[in-house]
Amino acid sequence: MKIPEHFDVIVVGAGISGVGAAYHLKTQSPGTRYLVLESKDSFGGTWITHRYPGIRSDSELYTFGYRFKPWTGTPIATAEEILRYMGEVVDENELGAHIRYRHEIVSAAWSSAERQWRLAVRRSDTGEMLEFSAGFLWMCQGYYQHDQGYTPDWAGMDRYQGRIVHPQTWPEDLDYAGKKVVVIGSGATAATLIPAMADDCEHITMLQRSPTYFRTARNVNELADMLRQLEIPETWIHEIVRRKMLFEQGAFAARTHREPELVKQELVANIQALVGDKVDVAKHFTPSYRPWQQRLAFVPDADLFHAINKGKASVVTDQIETFTPTGLKLKSGATLDADIIITATGFHLSTMGGIDFSVDGQALDFSQTVAYRGAMFTGVPNLLWVFGYLRWSWTLRVDLMGDFVCRLLGHMKEQGATMVTPQLRPGEQAMALKPWVDPTNFNPGYLNRGMHLMPRQGMTEPWTHGQDYDQDRKQLPLADLDDGSLSFV
Repeated sequence: MKIPEHFDVIVVGAGISGVGAAYHLKTQSPGTRYLVLESKDSFGGTWITHRYPGIRSDSELYTFGYRFKPWTGTPIATAEEILRYMGEVVDENELGAHIRYRHEIVSAAWSSAERQWRLAVRRSDTGEMLEFSAGFLWMCQGYYQHDQGYTPDWAGMDRYQGRIVHPQTWPEDLDYAGKKVVVIGSGATAATLIPAMADDCEHITMLQRSPTYFRTARNVNELADMLRQLEIPETWIHEIVRRKMLFEQGAFAARTHREPELVKQELVANIQALVGDKVDVAKHFTPSYRPWQQRLAFVPDADLFHAINKGKASVVTDQIETFTPTGLKLKSGATLDADIIITATGFHLSTMGGIDFSVDGQALDFSQTVAYRGAMFTGVPNLLWVFGYLRWSWTLRVDLMGDFVCRLLGHMKEQGATMVTPQLRPGEQAMALKPWVDPTNFNPGYLNRGMHLMPRQGMTEPWTHGQDYDQDRKQLPLADLDDGSLSFV
């Protein structure tokens, strides 16, 4: 039998998390033999999965970018700009030699006897099955299914004679010029698609079941631009602007809890000022939930609302009763004609990329585990999952987890340990458990649909998963690795 190719660490995925993980291994754990396995043809993750018109970040790049790589473009960036930035990180740090593309992990089996993971891997280009082994798995595959987005099963869809498209699987041959288009959904994807398509369509309508909060601002950072005029080094600019953005984002998040009604009034008033009497803002842009209870969509340069003001786009708040041959019939009795219907209705949550996991021959169900610091799981040795922030920029946690993993690997080496497993301590076994993300704190549809698949969190540290960057950046660097919640063997 062929001996598996062995590595100290295997990173799963070459998206924003996986490229960051590779950088941290190279710079903080020199001498570590590591490999990145990526199922796609290239690095990029979500930025190559999504190819719909106008695709851009919904977080500003001074915090969505890595802390170690200055961002020099506009705060909100296109997918092309983000991929170019990631490519520079790969090239500048010679990470490419450590990435293998078109390698899809089918199964991962942990052996306590061998103290390693065995991975069955399929080459998507040749169909060849390969085997790898690793002392540690660093899961950076993201949190949603890349091959298929979520579309509800509405009545009458089979009767509709137009084209139904999900943004996650955007067809290259879609011609929407001069067409009537309906976009179902009102989140960041819809807010991106509509202004990007509006000038080419006959008309485009955003059909939403309920309103979303939007923030608008110019797509510039005046502080960064001023510092560049003063010829301040880019590394300094990146850190100064990054700290300012984090301070402002933290202050805003705190306000949404402290004075939610006032923040709501401010957000709604901003939209009212943009659209005037062209739209019933109370009906279409006044959500019923607290600000930041779901992700707040950022609209750079208010382009969505300019499209509405020009009459090229409109908003309808209603529910779908059925698809018809020519469009949609709504529960209010109204109808919408559409040549194309785009279902910007979210995605399917995925735990660990749908890989078939086992530990010592027993199938692993992550929903039956408790998360250690939102990253490792009781009874699962030598594995960490990077699950980024839902309110803050995802990449902030990528960098924090990079520090944590490298510190953990160094600690294991000092201890002479080859196996680390989270374990509830005496007195914690009967601890009450909560969902992976507290729905009273954050409750978008994709989490509500898939929460039963996710690990659980406890009531006290280190078993909580608060999704709070301010807390994590203070606690993670000081986390006591010998407090009994991690078993080293």
